[in-house]
Amino acid sequence: MKYLLSLFSIIFLFSCSSQKMTAKYSTIEYEAGACFGSCPIFKMTITPDRIAILEAEHFNFSKEFSKGEFDKPREGTFKTTIKEGDYKKLTALLDDLNVKNLNEKYGTRNITDLPTSYLRIKFDDGSSKNIEDYGKRGTEKLSKLYKFFEDLKHNQQWEKAQ
Repeated sequence: MKYLLSLFSIIFLFSCSSQKMTAKYSTIEYEAGACFGSCPIFKMTITPDRIAILEAEHFNFSKEFSKGEFDKPREGTFKTTIKEGDYKKLTALLDDLNVKNLNEKYGTRNITDLPTSYLRIKFDDGSSKNIEDYGKRGTEKLSKLYKFFEDLKHNQQWEKAQ
């Protein structure tokens, strides 16, 4: 029985360490900028331990547009641990994007009222990739990723940090 318990303990320890070794992304950061309307303004940073920080400025939790929204204080800073399934889906979306080969800039600024998104990825090998997307229409897969970040604001258990 002791040998069986020891074997399971060793397998468990190796599975935990191999999970951490496979993390490709040391930091995943998404920032959504303002537009001339009620576009959500926020920045979300996620680490491999699934800890996420949401810095919410305006229009993140309200359903209706109010011209006076900018007169209100920022919505706040929130923290959560991203659900394991959602984190796996996020990394799968990033893997499918082939992030390192994406352009650094998307969109043309001939329309002045669109939001800009910023995707900043730091890889475990020390490299990084920054993508600026004016209008949030860089590629279909990028748009799907942006929607995923928007959804994370509503399908996780955020606690106010500040």
